[in-house]
Amino acid sequence: MEKKRIVVKIGSSSLTNLKGEIDQEKFSDHIEAIAALRQDGHEVLLVSSGAVASGFRSLGYPARPVSLKGRQAAAAIGQSLLIQSYMDKLGQFGIIPAQILLTRNDFAKKERYRNAYATLRELLERGILPIINENDTVSVAELTFGDNDMLSALVSGMVHADQLIILTDINGLYDSNPRKNPSAKRIDRLNEITEEMLIGAEGPGSKAGTGGMLSKLMAAKTSLSLGVRIFIGNGQGERKLLEILEGKGDGTYIGKNVLSQVTSRKQWIAHHSLVMGKIYIDKGAEEALLSQGRSLLPAGIYKFTGTFEKGDVVEVIGTDGLIGKGEVLYSSENLKHIIGKRSDDLKQETIMTIEVIHRDQWVKA
Repeated sequence: MEKKRIVVKIGSSSLTNLKGEIDQEKFSDHIEAIAALRQDGHEVLLVSSGAVASGFRSLGYPARPVSLKGRQAAAAIGQSLLIQSYMDKLGQFGIIPAQILLTRNDFAKKERYRNAYATLRELLERGILPIINENDTVSVAELTFGDNDMLSALVSGMVHADQLIILTDINGLYDSNPRKNPSAKRIDRLNEITEEMLIGAEGPGSKAGTGGMLSKLMAAKTSLSLGVRIFIGNGQGERKLLEILEGKGDGTYIGKNVLSQVTSRKQWIAHHSLVMGKIYIDKGAEEALLSQGRSLLPAGIYKFTGTFEKGDVVEVIGTDGLIGKGEVLYSSENLKHIIGKRSDDLKQETIMTIEVIHRDQWVKA
């Protein structure tokens, strides 16, 4: 089998029990499967939930805390317990893990995004297994990923993974809730995630975790947009991850056989950047961007809003609304002097570049 880069996401319900303890039987099963994947020559990154679920009992909570301070305190205890368990179990297979804790800011800031990618790449090149989790102890509600399903999708795109595997307590997607409808049928394969599927999905499915099928569908949609295929399901035994790669997994495969990967720069623009303004363009410029794959030139711009610097990201507004986002090559102060001007006129002026947004720094909405 061709050697691949695989991101495996394990949810809280697949790691812990309702008492707030790591389920050693489940845990060992996952470790053996990861070791088998590595022994077969594949690169593996692990996105692991379970910090809050592992720590709340030590705080005296009878169940997973709902308050922010309670979750953060539980994560502070549980994260150390979780990574120590990984170190002990993986060490039996000669695998060295590295803990990576991320927040939304690590993705939103361009330099931090690049540094995170560089760190992960260095770890993989040296045969280390990155274990990634959200930094729950410092994250605030408005800056979280929502759950580790979305984090795993974003990490998969960042490292240009070949496959994202989300292990959960249900063996894939169904046409209705199998816990309520015994006649529900599993969906073995999907090419895409539609808005209808998102609307019909339900919320969290277990007391141990935060992510239900809706979060997994949203993660799958994001993963596909970044050029990464996804599997949602479960399995048992040391070969379960290898069987998933062989197309024999107990779950749902999502994505076409061939997907176009998205450059790191475009991923950052599309999913992580802060929007600092809006640029309004005419029909001709819209056609050039959307249909002809060209850059945005000053002649097609008739106004802009916001205050931004060179390198900031702005939304581009066409005749019917938002059409995409891009990284500007002009500050708002300099842009106001050239909007509406044609290229021939600008060539006579002393400017660094004619393009306002280069096509390599542009993504469609």
